[in-house]
Amino acid sequence: MIHRLGVLRSPALAVPLPPSLELDACYGYCEALARARHHNYPVGSMFARSHLRKHIFALFAFARAADDFADESAYEGRRSRELDRWEELLHAAYRGHAEHPVFVALADTVDKFALPITEFTELLSGFRTDLERRRYATFDELRSYTRQAAEPVGRLLLYIGGYRAPELHAYAEDLSSGVALARLIQDIPADWQRGRVYLPAEDLRHFGVTEADIAQRRATPAVAALVRYEVARARSLFARARPLVDIVGADLAVELALTWHGGMRILDKIDAYGARTFVERPSLNVTDKALALSRAIRWRGETLPPRGFHLLSRLLDR
Repeated sequence: MIHRLGVLRSPALAVPLPPSLELDACYGYCEALARARHHNYPVGSMFARSHLRKHIFALFAFARAADDFADESAYEGRRSRELDRWEELLHAAYRGHAEHPVFVALADTVDKFALPITEFTELLSGFRTDLERRRYATFDELRSYTRQAAEPVGRLLLYIGGYRAPELHAYAEDLSSGVALARLIQDIPADWQRGRVYLPAEDLRHFGVTEADIAQRRATPAVAALVRYEVARARSLFARARPLVDIVGADLAVELALTWHGGMRILDKIDAYGARTFVERPSLNVTDKALALSRAIRWRGETLPPRGFHLLSRLLDR
């Protein structure tokens, strides 16, 4: 999709398989897969408690590989078969027969946290949507897509943190869809090259923007108004999700605060680009990431170990 999980650092990047299916080696492979993408938000950062990080990598490795099957040119002509194979491996892992490093690690994570298989199959359904659907008539249709292709990741993250309350999952769903929408706005020209338009047709029509404007990368006042509106709607999802960051404990507090501020920061960049979003891709630079980090630490830094919080505060003050 959606690059909801990130953008490949290099199209030629290959993460070598581990020499064995020993558990630590498989978790290491998952970490390498997760780190092989640039993100607007952290994945298993140093701010997630150490006992959770490898499990976060397992979740994202599963999703990253499936996302590649749906998007990367190397899988052209066999995308559906690869997604079907990935789902077969998932079901086998749940039956106790994991024969791929991602699923060896994932099976361990599933066992430790009693993760339901439905979250993973729903993600795969979202990726399959990208093979079948290229346009969305309304925002409701687009949100139905992100419910499958993004929101299960947020729920799974809460599961491994021990959070199962439905109200917390509702916040995580809004955050996941907000992050996904930010990425979709960020990637409008790139998705056009893939033959996809995620901007709802009703919004294009309302603002007088056409697909020809996307194809020709036109930076017009109408495009600027459309982008401003899409950014505002994505921000509203972040606002709805904000209580989650206040509620979660030390295990995920700063990690989620970074996700929240990273997403909001890319929306700020997109807003500043305005109509130029159709021309060039906004992205976070080192300064943007440092700003997101400083805001996250000031928000939930009290959950960090005292020495770590003190050192980070001194660094940020400089």
